[in-house]
Amino acid sequence: MTDNALIQKSVISKNGLWTNNVALVQLLGLCPLLAVTGTVINGLGLGIATLLTLVLSNSIVSLVRPWLKSEIRIPLFVLIIASIVTTIELIMNAWFHELYLVLGIFIPLIVTNCSIIARAEAFASKNSLPDSALDGFMMGLGFTLVLVVLGGLRELLGYGTLFASADLMFGDIGKTMTITFSENYQGFLLAILPPGAFLGLGFLIAVKNIIDKRQKAKQTVVVHGAEPVAG
Repeated sequence: MTDNALIQKSVISKNGLWTNNVALVQLLGLCPLLAVTGTVINGLGLGIATLLTLVLSNSIVSLVRPWLKSEIRIPLFVLIIASIVTTIELIMNAWFHELYLVLGIFIPLIVTNCSIIARAEAFASKNSLPDSALDGFMMGLGFTLVLVVLGGLRELLGYGTLFASADLMFGDIGKTMTITFSENYQGFLLAILPPGAFLGLGFLIAVKNIIDKRQKAKQTVVVHGAEPVAG
């Protein structure tokens, strides 16, 4: 693999996880993000479903892009995404039925997630299969991490637990994964209500912006420090 290829993959990975994160920068897919992140497991379940959809849809679009006509590309993208989401929905219904019931309508609504269609149009329809699959994976992973972190914050503040109901995803072994910080904790109602989701997401966006600002300031200092001093 050439240096240019490695740099390209590094840029794709950084874009998905941080620089162009779907939830924190593009602010797409906020409806399911805010609705299901009452717990870590709920966020993880929806995140994995979205990640798989992104990887598969990007890969298929990249494969068929030589035959795509501009007039039908958007309907075709929607058809591909809908087929993938339907398959994932059926698998979840069969193997993770209780989690499927908890996530409810937000599984089929992945079809309408703007970030998936956006990646198909902006990236997969113009790039190779390996790069498109990597882009889908990293964008999906970045979205999943935000779901999990936001779900963790809300669950911790709202219930005083982490990984509650992990058995919905991991079976019997998940029953031992729940962490309870205090048996007497009364809970913070705002955290598990919709306003708590908005506040939590705003907090995560603020943290990211602060980190980006500090990194930019450090880079500016380094660049100025490297400039020669005029005699």
